[in-house]
Order: sequence, then C-alpha cells, then structure tokens
Amino acid sequence: MEAQPAMIEVRNLWKSFGETVAVQDVSFDVRKGEVLGFLGPNAAGKTTTMRILTCYLSADRGEARVGGYDVFEESLEVRRRVGYLPESAPLYMDQGVVECLEFVSELRGIPGRERASRIRRMVEVCGLGDVMHKTIGQLSRGFRQRVGLALSLVHDPDILVLDEPTSGLDPNQIVEIRDLIRRIGREKTVILSTHILPEVQVTCDRVIIIDRGKLVASGTPEELASRQGGGTSIHVEIQGPQEEVESALRGLAGVTSVSWKAAKRADRHCYVLKASDGETLTEEVFRLAVRRNWVLSKLSAEKASLEEVFSALTSRE
Repeated sequence: MEAQPAMIEVRNLWKSFGETVAVQDVSFDVRKGEVLGFLGPNAAGKTTTMRILTCYLSADRGEARVGGYDVFEESLEVRRRVGYLPESAPLYMDQGVVECLEFVSELRGIPGRERASRIRRMVEVCGLGDVMHKTIGQLSRGFRQRVGLALSLVHDPDILVLDEPTSGLDPNQIVEIRDLIRRIGREKTVILSTHILPEVQVTCDRVIIIDRGKLVASGTPEELASRQGGGTSIHVEIQGPQEEVESALRGLAGVTSVSWKAAKRADRHCYVLKASDGETLTEEVFRLAVRRNWVLSKLSAEKASLEEVFSALTSRE
C-alpha cells in the first residue's frame, strides 16, 4: 500500500516562556487519514505544541508545516485548513446553537448559499438535533463540547486538532465524543491530546508521548510496549519448594525478571515473570511444572498496557 503524504511536519521545534523551556527539539509527522494520540503529563508541552501548529503561538526556532503550508510564513492558509478545539471550547453562553454556528460560518468565509446545508450537516454529525434551538448556556458540558467540535468542523478542514476533548465529561459523554472522533477520523487527519489512555487505544492509530518538552516515544501502543521493554508479564501460581521454584523460573530462557507475590494459600507461591516473548515462555513454564511434578494453579500472559508504558516513560522519580 502506498504511503499517505504527511499532512503535518514538525522539525526541531523549540519554545520557551522566560526561563521555562516548554518544547525542546520536537520532531514528528502526521499522515493523511491518521488519528494521532498526543500524550504527556501536565506541563509536558502538548498544548504549547498544538498552539504552534494552529498558529496561536510562534515557536522560537524550528520548522512546522501543516497541510503543506508553513505555520510561520503562511499562517492564514494553515488556519483555513485546520479545525482547532481547545480544552475549554470558546463559546458565547448567550448565543443559540444555530446562531453560534452561523456566526462562525460567516467568520470562516463560507458563502451564504452554502451555510444552511453546512450547519445542518454539523448538527447531524455532532448529534445536536435535540439542542439546536437552545442557548449555549443551557447545555450540559458534553453538548458544549459537541458544539465546539461542530465549530471546528464547520469549514470542512482537512486537519483537526483536539486538546483534551473529553476533559470533564461523564463516562457516557466520553463514549459519545470518542465514537464521534473515531467517525471523523475516517475522513480527516486528527491530533488528539488526552489524559484518558484507554481512549487512545480505541481511537488512535499511533501515539506520541512527550515529557518535559521532549518527545520520548512514538508508535502504536503495541510497538511502544515492545520497544520500551514492557514486553509481557507472565502470572504464575505454583505449588512447590519456593527456592527451587524461583531458581528454576529465573533459569528459563527469555525471562528478564521474576518477582514474588504472596498467594492465598500458604503452600503456594505467586510470581510475575517479565519476558520478551510471552507465548513461548508460558509453554516453557507449563513444561517445567510437568517435569518437576509441581501443581500449576495459574498461568496467564498479559502484554504491557499503555498506562504502564506511559508511567515508565514519564516517571518523575
């Protein structure tokens, strides 16, 4: 399959606020039709990077192109091609939903003859039909986020930049917005910043992790787990002499670490084995127990989660 062109290109981006360096030598690409998860702890530099890409801030040095246009030299062209939803959607509480969409449509330069059909489309796509005749101030946080998303989409941009789009929403609202973003991602290039890591796993094609202004990892969740040494955890509950069992487990090929945990029964022992190849190791543990006549009560493999990888890469310790 032919590789899609890069819609966002970032090279050696730097940004400081006084003595605080917010973004340090960050480089990455986002391809057409890709949903990119942009992760990092608070004050990692995510929002600053997004504001640079959407022309709300200027970088100190480096290069960034969005939709083929330079964000520093051709910012108006970039703005025409980008839809941006900040963490708190900028809304006028006394405006009606349709009035708000009409206002932003006019600001975006959408011809008058096209506005009505474009607004109807946004009401349908973002699920605003039940609230379209209400004012913004009457809406729940979830519906306000939907309105903000509709405003970022009304000019039909090629690229969508979403900063914490589900922040402050309840679980049902999060699912609704997540499904909406997933549908939008089939047609557009999306950068999604979030603290909700399971959301990334079900929504995003690829993940970038940034910490203290530096890009520390990039890849699919599965690639990150493997590349960063997360590997697979093998959970074993076994009945046998503790020292003999532990020594035998450490001697198995592919085991990188063995940790003991107390079992519910005094005559059994629980271990968590770290391994690069979990499928092969579970077979070896089973054969070992058979050879030694040990009772094997539990044997399961779990791949490293995105939460574990994120924690390992951004730990402040």
